Amino acid sequence: MAINLYRRHIRMKEDVGLYFLAIVPKRPLRDRIREIKIEFAEAYLSKASLRSPAHLTLHMPFQWKFDKEELLFSAISTLVQKVNIFTIDLNGFGAFKPRVIYLNVIAPETLHELQQDLNRMMKREFNIFNANWRDYPFNPHMTLAFRDLRPVNFDKAWKENKDRVFTESFEADSLVLLKHNKKEWEIYREFPFSKR
Repeated sequence: MAINLYRRHIRMKEDVGLYFLAIVPKRPLRDRIREIKIEFAEAYLSKASLRSPAHLTLHMPFQWKFDKEELLFSAISTLVQKVNIFTIDLNGFGAFKPRVIYLNVIAPETLHELQQDLNRMMKREFNIFNANWRDYPFNPHMTLAFRDLRPVNFDKAWKENKDRVFTESFEADSLVLLKHNKKEWEIYREFPFSKR
């Protein structure tokens, strides 16, 4: 979906970029999740998720002018000053039929509060709205395969992975701004949370 958004706006003005906000686990967990994405790309022909690091989206992609990035940075920095480092648990696999397979996120209340505060701030200060898919409530997850996962491959992938064991925990210690470089998403700026 994010890449489609970029392609729809490929004729964007030269002074506008495409960004999104997420929680990104540190290495080595991030690399471990990338290995699972590679498995899905090879076994089920779904490569789209390889165009971004492992992440948990808090605000969907949006356009922003390069010369106004400092305003965005300042607002995000202010927001995260009141957020303490918290733990996120990953437990097993989940799916949004018929195209998405992901790692389940056991989300603490802190994550839900951060997502709501972030969305409020983006609306009020920048008039940027989070395009929640079909108005579903926030459902935190880490995508492994999506957009290019064909239904026949989805069925096979889900059958082979729905009971697969994956348990891991990590400290969420920053909010990450990712930026699209016309090929893939890159970690562009990190905004550290307060210490415990």
